[in-house]
Amino acid sequence: MRTFPPVAIFGLLLCVGTACSKPPSAPVPAIPAATQTVEGGPIYGAVPPSADGIGKTYQGREISAVMGWQGAAWLEREEREREERGSVLLQELALTPGMAVADVGAGTGYYARRMAPLVAPGGVIYAVDVQPQMVAMLEEAAAQPGLDTLVPVQASVSDPGLSPESVDLALMVDVYHELEYPHEVLGALVQALRPGGRLVFVEYRAGDDAVPIKPLHTMSEAQIRREAALHPLVWERTADTLPWQHVVVFRKR
Repeated sequence: MRTFPPVAIFGLLLCVGTACSKPPSAPVPAIPAATQTVEGGPIYGAVPPSADGIGKTYQGREISAVMGWQGAAWLEREEREREERGSVLLQELALTPGMAVADVGAGTGYYARRMAPLVAPGGVIYAVDVQPQMVAMLEEAAAQPGLDTLVPVQASVSDPGLSPESVDLALMVDVYHELEYPHEVLGALVQALRPGGRLVFVEYRAGDDAVPIKPLHTMSEAQIRREAALHPLVWERTADTLPWQHVVVFRKR
């Protein structure tokens, strides 16, 4: 596994993004924003790009820039469990054998690999990513012994590539704030959920001085709930059991 020098790791920590990011040459198969409306107006707006953003706004926030596949080693850093307590997140998800789960923005498969044994036998983990380089890493992971429940999925920037009513749970870990087309992706995820299925946002907490992440790469619970309210989702609970992130859980209506 490729490693970064300490300075590079610190820079990635401050600018952390999702593994679900746009490949440099990928086409954008979405409808132009000017032709889309939500709540009687355009879905997206525009502002001068900030140092960490793309100059595109949604529901009052600028969409952040992404971390590309070149940062894959940071996703697999040894201290990640200590810093983020992923084992606690897995407990919050309450996975059971036979479940179908979508790990959206799976990246290197850090969480997909850990979830795969928890849904066996009979379950499946759809490891979704938009970057072909990350999908190639996921395919390598899926070929490893004991990971036959892991299924890599190539997504586009506006569609996660999941069939309607195919999953019981969709998980996005530090992903949603960087989606270039959040409205379209969230709508597609809701369609992919089975009736009563859960959609889980895991985002770095905005406004928390203990979280060493640049503000544009954080989200408040209120902002997450505001954007989820545009879709047939019902807020179920918010867990603050992780050191830096909150876990905001919705159910499909």
